[in-house]
Amino acid sequence: MSTNSERHVPPSRARRHFLGLTFAIGARVAAASAAAMIIPSLPAQAKGKGWWGKHGGNDNSGRGPKGGGGGNNCFLRGTSIMTPAGETPIEELGIGDLVETVRGETLAIKWIGRRLYKKSGSSWPKSMTPIRVSRQALDQRTPHRDLYLSPNHALFIDGVLIRVKELVNGISIVPALPAEQENIEYFQIVFDTHEVILAEGAPAETFLFRSNNHENFTNFAEYDRLYPADGPRPAMTPFAPVVGYEGGRRHLKALLLLGVSPFVQLRDPVRDIYERIAVRAGQLVS
Repeated sequence: MSTNSERHVPPSRARRHFLGLTFAIGARVAAASAAAMIIPSLPAQAKGKGWWGKHGGNDNSGRGPKGGGGGNNCFLRGTSIMTPAGETPIEELGIGDLVETVRGETLAIKWIGRRLYKKSGSSWPKSMTPIRVSRQALDQRTPHRDLYLSPNHALFIDGVLIRVKELVNGISIVPALPAEQENIEYFQIVFDTHEVILAEGAPAETFLFRSNNHENFTNFAEYDRLYPADGPRPAMTPFAPVVGYEGGRRHLKALLLLGVSPFVQLRDPVRDIYERIAVRAGQLVS
């Protein structure tokens, strides 16, 4: 884990970086909104199992290995989150603390979910092992320190949300744990809406509520005491289109084939993003 002197960024510099990112993603959010208008017209394979559902890779289903990616999408203990006062380790944040979002808003934390996994035998279950996004894996300054995410956690890149396990290239993005880690402790931030925040300088999603999927966190009873509900909680609207191949190749193909105009070609964002990051990884080690 980084020292306090490494973690905390002067608010003025943090603000400049934040505002620069906000400006840069403005056009991407607009493009993402346009893409989202196309997605509902996809053939409905089954509700909750299409582009936005469990095969889209970002339903935070929390079903463990069967749900893919080890359940809830989370940040590993020690991850630095951008706040108005600078970067703060996620485990030091609490309800009511303010966090910067890439929308340009500062939001108060509604709740933080936690989950702890202990090593069983000599190795970790594959579905629980974090993915390390190495320093500068995405570009020359992002992330600015190694970032550890649960496999199904999505990064916001080029106007879409893409699960980090889709980007594993064996060089700059790999399954890994910090040295001498004895436990895997995940944390996730909950707002009233699905947002993207800066984690080690990289744009990463917050919790996406789907029915009662918060119950897969160890401390879910705390949320229920704070915010009682009579039945299933309403699903949040995703911040941006969620793309991914696992179990959903036909959905991506259908999306690409919706380009009915001969003058418009819809790209494959997963392939484009993966290839760009993989090329960068090769350059970094060459």
